[in-house]
Parts: sequence; structure tokens; C-alpha cells
Amino acid sequence: MIGSMTSTLSTRVTVFGLADLRGALAVGFDEGAWITTAIGIGQLIGGISCPYLASVVGPRRMLLAGIAVFFAASLLAPLSPNFSAYIVAQVFGSLGAGTFIPLTIIYISRHVPSHLKTYGFAIFAMNSEFSQNVAASIEGFYADHWSWHWMNWQYCLVLPIMFACVRYGIPQDDPDDGSKLRNLDWPALLYGWLGFGLLYAGIDQGNRLDWIGSGLVSGLLLGGFLAVLAFIVRELTTSHPAIDIRILSRSDLLLFFILLAGFRFIILSIGYIIPVYLQVIQNYRGLQVGTVLLWIALPQFLLVLPLGRLLQQLDPRWTLGLGSALIAAACLIATNLTDQWATGDFLGPQALQAVGQSLALTSLVILISRSITPAQAVAIGSFMQTSRLLGGEIGTAFMQTFVRVREQIHSNLLGLHVQMQDDLTGDRLSAYGRALSSHASEGVAQAMKLLAGAVARQASILAYIDGFCAAAVVAALCWILAAFVRSPGAARGEASSR
Repeated sequence: MIGSMTSTLSTRVTVFGLADLRGALAVGFDEGAWITTAIGIGQLIGGISCPYLASVVGPRRMLLAGIAVFFAASLLAPLSPNFSAYIVAQVFGSLGAGTFIPLTIIYISRHVPSHLKTYGFAIFAMNSEFSQNVAASIEGFYADHWSWHWMNWQYCLVLPIMFACVRYGIPQDDPDDGSKLRNLDWPALLYGWLGFGLLYAGIDQGNRLDWIGSGLVSGLLLGGFLAVLAFIVRELTTSHPAIDIRILSRSDLLLFFILLAGFRFIILSIGYIIPVYLQVIQNYRGLQVGTVLLWIALPQFLLVLPLGRLLQQLDPRWTLGLGSALIAAACLIATNLTDQWATGDFLGPQALQAVGQSLALTSLVILISRSITPAQAVAIGSFMQTSRLLGGEIGTAFMQTFVRVREQIHSNLLGLHVQMQDDLTGDRLSAYGRALSSHASEGVAQAMKLLAGAVARQASILAYIDGFCAAAVVAALCWILAAFVRSPGAARGEASSR
């Protein structure tokens, strides 16, 4: 539970506190944009490789090492003498944090008693999304009351507890097996690190640098694609693959990971739109934005144990479909957005989305766990972390670009109707002029500026509405895909036969 929370918080708190970090580190917007990229790359690389390395050195040793690295990096990062040192500390810290979620999945699959597995996976799914939505409140509290240093130091308070839980709670690893080290698939790991790291960097920087209009982004995406292709070829041809990607030939598992990526797409898309709306339109600060997002987090915390009990009695496919439908409904309700919406207006759709996310994600994780054998948990841990991070990153990058482009389109279309000779335009400018009570020349200029601001404001609102519509379409597609999920018994039978 601590591991999955801190792993997600390390990314989201940094996203919300990026402006504070840029100021504290004395870097500009372009340099500061690489902070979150570095964290994402580290977590992705750690998540891809740690399940395989854990099968070689033992999951307990791997977790303890990840905790130690993350603790040291979190402690030292705020003390970095320059920006480069801070980036290096963030990369190493995220490598350690990237081990937590995949190894949690492996631990629950292999060691938690069968009658408690449903609760274990429900808590795992809840923690990831709970921490996703409390991050704004945490960062806002540090910014208003403490200091930016605590965006890193907060993990030093809880990681010793996690270390003790792992040290005394997880079974001892088997003795070292020299043959596993000799057969270590280093080429595949290097291809995977390079490929997925480059792809993540290209996606994360794409909106800022105008995608294929930038040689850097094009090079990152092309290089990442070629390295991932080499990784796939290597894993399909070697006798000792690091990750058995052949299991993806089973249609149910491939469908599960598509759904997982789709849900992460929706979650981070909405997690982008709402904070941007509140900051741009309503001028909210971080702590005020966090108040809205808490209405997604809190219901998940309350539902986790009843949901675990329910899924012991009910086919998870039903709750998966119901959760997808609720998320789509919440997104559609949010399309009623106006420039008057504030905290209270978001409570209805956000609470509905919270219930939907809890149902969908918990059901999906349980369906995955029931469709595999314990021996396949290593590959599943890597696939889940990759789907989770890349799906969320694609969702954020898509929504940033989509909202930006739609805002430009709406601004142009609205501007076509603002004509100086039009009576409505003249009345609006006159009203602005009377309200300003300035000299004639100054009043006209200021009134024009206010009118331009009103057009830009409405264009932004319409772009956010389009964003909610896009998220609703993806949720509807997930609902349709959920209808093709087979029963866990059938999927497990196929896994055993293979």
C-alpha cells in the first residue's frame, strides 16, 4: 500500500509543483519541463526490468534495494547544488520507486492467502488512484505552509515503515542461483530501457515542442520505436527471455492491457482538464484545486473494502462494465461546464467518476490476476506498469495537444462573430468603457482588451468541454471492449493449456 502510493505521488506531486520547483531551482520553463520526463522515464525503466531482475536476485532484495535508493534520492534531491544534480537524483529515485507497483502485484499473486487476494488487489487499485488525486492538496499545503523541499522529503517519513514491512513481512528469497545470473538477458533489458525511455521522452515533450515539427521529438520517437522493435524481436527469438511477451498472444490478456491503458488515458486526461480549468478560469491555487480532486480520492478510500467483498461474490466483468459506463456518464455530465463552475459544481460528476474508477480498475486488476498462473506474474508485472505509465502519458499528451488545438479553433470561430460594426459588439465595448470610467482613448483600448479576454475565456471553456467529450468517447469504447472479456475460468483454462 505504501509503495503504490509513493510511486504515484512522486509523479503527481511534481506535476502540480512544477512551477515552485522551477523557481526554487532557478530554471526556465523549457528546462523545468524535463523534471517530470526524468521521473517518468525512471519509473518506466524500473517497472519494465524489476520483475525480471527480481526473479534473478529475489523480489525481497529488489524491493529493499528500491526503497533504499528512493530514500537516498528523496533525501538528497532538495540539497542538490544545481539543476543537473537534481535531475540525476530524480532519475535514481524514480528507478527505485518504479519497482514498487510491479513487485506489489507479484507479491499479492504469490504470497497473499487466496481468500484475501481480492482485498489485496482492491487495496492496490485504490491506492494508485487515491494518491493520484490527493497530490494537488499535498503540494498546495507544502507551497502555502512549508516549503518545496517537502515534495521530496515527504517520502523519507514513510519509506522506513515500508522497509520494515518488507524486511519482516515478505518471505525470504531463495538462495542465489548462479545460472540465472549467467543467463541474464542483458541485450533485451538494454533494448527495453532505451526504447521505452525514448518513447516516453518523445511523448512527454511532444506538445511543448510541436511533435513532428521538432527534430528532437521525431528522433526520440523514431529511435524509441526501433529500439522497442529490437526488444520484441530479441524476446521472441531468445531461449531465456527477460519478459515472455508470447503470453500477449492470448486475446484476453491483450484486451486487459488495452483496457488498463484506456482507463489511465481517461484518468490522467480528466486529471489534466480540471486543474487547468480551475487555475486558468477561476484562478485557483493548488490547495483549492486539491479540494475538487479529493472528491475522486475519498470515495475510493471508503469503497475499497466493501468492493473487495462484493467482488468475491460477483463476476468482475459486470462491475468492469458498470464502472466504464459510470465514467462515461461522469464525463458527459461534465460537458455542461460553464465559466461559472467552481468546487461545488464538480462534486456530482467527480463522485460518479470516483465510483466508476473504483469499480473498473479493481475489477480489471482482479480479472488479470485470475487469468494468469503465479509463474506468469513476472511478465504481468512488467506489462501492467508499462500499460499504466504509457497509457497515462499518452492521455496527458493527447489532451494537452487536443485542448490547445481546439482552443485555437474556437477562438478563431468566435472571433469571426466579433465585428466592430455589429451592434452587440458596440454595446459590449460601451459597457466596458462605462465600467472603466477612463479617458476616451485609454477606455477604448482597455475595453478592446477586455473583449479579447472574454473571447479567449469562452474559447478555453469550449475546448475543455471538447476534452470531456473525448474522454467520454474513450470510456464508451472501454465499455464496449469490456463486453468481450471472457470469464476468468475460461481464460485460466487457456493459460494452463498453454
